Amino acid sequence: MHKNMVIFGTRPEAIKLFPVVNALTAYSNMHTEVLVSAQHRQMLDQVLAISGIVPDYDLDLMRPGQSLDALTARLLEAIGRVLDSAKPDRVIVQGDTATAMAGALAAYYRQIPVSHVEAGLRSNNIRQPWPEEVNRKIIGSIADQHFAPTAVSAAALTAEAVSPENIFVTGNTGVDALHWVTDRIAQNPALAANLAPYEERFRGRKIIGITAHRRENFGDGMDNIAAAIQAIAARDDVACIFPVHMNPNVRAVMNAALDDLPNVAMIEPLDYPNFARLLSISHIMLTDSGGVQEEAPALGKPVLVMRDTTERPEGVTAGTAKLIGTDKDRIIAEIFTLLDDDAAYSAMARMHNPFGDGHASQRIAEIIDHARRREA
Repeated sequence: MHKNMVIFGTRPEAIKLFPVVNALTAYSNMHTEVLVSAQHRQMLDQVLAISGIVPDYDLDLMRPGQSLDALTARLLEAIGRVLDSAKPDRVIVQGDTATAMAGALAAYYRQIPVSHVEAGLRSNNIRQPWPEEVNRKIIGSIADQHFAPTAVSAAALTAEAVSPENIFVTGNTGVDALHWVTDRIAQNPALAANLAPYEERFRGRKIIGITAHRRENFGDGMDNIAAAIQAIAARDDVACIFPVHMNPNVRAVMNAALDDLPNVAMIEPLDYPNFARLLSISHIMLTDSGGVQEEAPALGKPVLVMRDTTERPEGVTAGTAKLIGTDKDRIIAEIFTLLDDDAAYSAMARMHNPFGDGHASQRIAEIIDHARRREA
């Protein structure tokens, strides 16, 4: 029987790949196994638990303060050992993490075909986002199936001389996951009850949801973000809910600047249902994340992106996201505009998502199965 090996290690990968795993397992003529690196141990496990995915292989490679080169070397060797033992017919990776890149490279060394979910995202700046831009370009040079979320992503691959017959515009599986978890919450509200105390505490205020974790923002960028949040939280009509990333480069800065502010709730990272709830109750999302740029527009929430470039320009083009960088005054000005100018807010809060219709995973599974039948 044809065997697929789905490889991931971080929470965002897990969110975007569990719908693909579920879609693939619906095919009785394919066997699908899951390998996790646990690049993000705790946050990964949260997604595995809610999605019901039980990994066949768990490398548990997370180490405190690990360098990128040490992590990459350990990933490559450990994934390679599993591939040698399991002998899959196809490897499936998502996005641009070290796990995805090492998984694709280990498969290439064994001449195993690679499918790349969320292919073709490009900022065209190898230092923003760093190191993700290079990771995904490496995967793009290896994969034989490129599942591009949008026509823009497909065009980026074509410009890099990827054969059009190997590019498939599927939509983004993150939208599939968001629809799935939203339906689950509707059936069982207790799944997303962790934010209830903050909803009560900040009743009557406009909530700004915040995430910040990008490596290129460490240092001055994080300092500027913290200073901007201080100024924003001084307003009586707003409150900030900030699930603080576990990286000490983020936590140390935010704890020092924001710990005593009554209008700021710095909380532990949220599991997936509760993060979906944060998107739902927020008036604005202030973020340096890539995934939030895809998810928030599905719920009609404006996204202010604290980055200078984005590999997801579709949201900027559609008007649902805006690049604002990490200058303190710019962040404050953009937030205040959306808080005070109803027309500006409405222009960004359109219920329009350029990233898909919630059926990307089924398309991907069908394409993989079609290729399997053609090669049989």
